[in-house]
Amino acid sequence: MQEESLSSGYCRDISRSLGDEEQKTLYAKLGDILLTQTAGEVLRSEYLCCSQFGFCGSTSDYCGVGCQQEPCFAPPPANGVSVDEIVTQEFFNGIIDQIEIGSVDDSRREIAAFFAHVTHETGHFCYIEEINGPSRDYCDENATQYPCNPNKGYYGRGPIQLSWNFNYGPAGTAIGFDGLNAPETVATDPVISFKTALWYWTNRVQPVISLGFGATIRAINDALECDGANSATVQARVRYYTEYCRQLGVDPGNNLIC
Repeated sequence: MQEESLSSGYCRDISRSLGDEEQKTLYAKLGDILLTQTAGEVLRSEYLCCSQFGFCGSTSDYCGVGCQQEPCFAPPPANGVSVDEIVTQEFFNGIIDQIEIGSVDDSRREIAAFFAHVTHETGHFCYIEEINGPSRDYCDENATQYPCNPNKGYYGRGPIQLSWNFNYGPAGTAIGFDGLNAPETVATDPVISFKTALWYWTNRVQPVISLGFGATIRAINDALECDGANSATVQARVRYYTEYCRQLGVDPGNNLIC
């Protein structure tokens, strides 16, 4: 047995209890309120407005922002105030003035520190690659995010002598070369070579430079030199640093060793 819809049955029940004139009046009122779809065209009531998504109603969801069919709610009146009348140049400068930046002497000390380490690492820019580097294992298998290529070596290369797979991997990603599968690029491409040195400096060394030159030594060769592990190399770095500070006309500061 075919079921009748609730709406059709309900309408027939009402129509049976009304006279012809009453039915005409009822249907006319329903026509003003209901939305009827005929041949793909939506007939909208004059009392409803429609949103930008095609749905119709009488609340702000339909008649507010994005309303496409009248009667839409009127937008709030403009107050005539522009942003640049409130956010003045003086107000903006007041925010900028709160930024803490290093002094010129701080920059000179950082430059001296960078070239002190580069001088020491490369033997006055003589060595591009670490002496006996290929014979040494710089693969940290715990750094699973940067898996080692068994046919490649991650020994020191470039001005800062970039080492270890966990440095070659992210450096390559940041700079734009395959650090894990082509680490030799740091030695063969001069631009990449210096970019890796600056990448290492800004990511590993620069964050601690305010703690003194000794902190930069620890950031580069911590366990190999610091805490008495190799005092001679620590002192060699300090000599380069203090000499470059002298040439740049800046005090080297405190905490020179690690």
